[in-house]
Amino acid sequence: MKSIEDAILLNGSYAAGAMEQALAGVRLAEERLPFTVRVVRDEEAMRKAVAIRQAAYARHVPGLAAKLMSPESHDREPGSLVLLAESKLDGSPLGTMRIQTNRFNELSIAQSVELPAWLKHRSMAEATRLGVCLGWTGRVVKTVLFKALYLYCMEAGVEWMVIGARPPLDRQYETLLFQDLIPGQFIPLRHANDIPHRVLGFEVGTADDRWAEAKHPLYKFMVQTQHPDLDLSDADFSIHSISSRTARSPAKAAVTA
Repeated sequence: MKSIEDAILLNGSYAAGAMEQALAGVRLAEERLPFTVRVVRDEEAMRKAVAIRQAAYARHVPGLAAKLMSPESHDREPGSLVLLAESKLDGSPLGTMRIQTNRFNELSIAQSVELPAWLKHRSMAEATRLGVCLGWTGRVVKTVLFKALYLYCMEAGVEWMVIGARPPLDRQYETLLFQDLIPGQFIPLRHANDIPHRVLGFEVGTADDRWAEAKHPLYKFMVQTQHPDLDLSDADFSIHSISSRTARSPAKAAVTA
């Protein structure tokens, strides 16, 4: 079967909306979710995102949660977007993630770690402030938010994700086939209250083949299933054209959780 990367490749370049146009010729299963995921575009949605973010961090990193009572500057700066998962039943917030590009500013993770040389001087995106509700619903929301990040990277031409993950969350990324970028080291991250994190990488363009080869249990969910409740239509996918430095090199992405 054709990969989603092929499905959204249009006239040799990635473009916003290309996925919707190209998927018409690809047979995918369709699955409805009990919640929606969208890009925050108004103050009410931002309030919900901040509320679920702060509640999630309060369970695991209370010292940092105390600093997350209000929107952060990165939430509103050019080149960033915030995702929000909301219950269809009552509209309550179930999860959030922020994706920050280096269109205008340095990534947060760059304040704490020097990435491998082959990642330097590249266009990048970093996803931070991942927070979800408790229980089974939260686990599903987290998976869908990761799919949203994956699809954003595909649509924007982003080639690599780089994540900072604290134990035991780092094991979850290992199961998704992330690999160590700085083997054997846990790096304190300034934007994560100086908690030590592993720095892991994931090549987006080969994800389809690698998941298929590994018979990964999430392959069908990530690649072969369409989720209409995951809506990235308000996202800016122009990261691939923001810098002459990357004219011949695909973009990179990063996530901290």
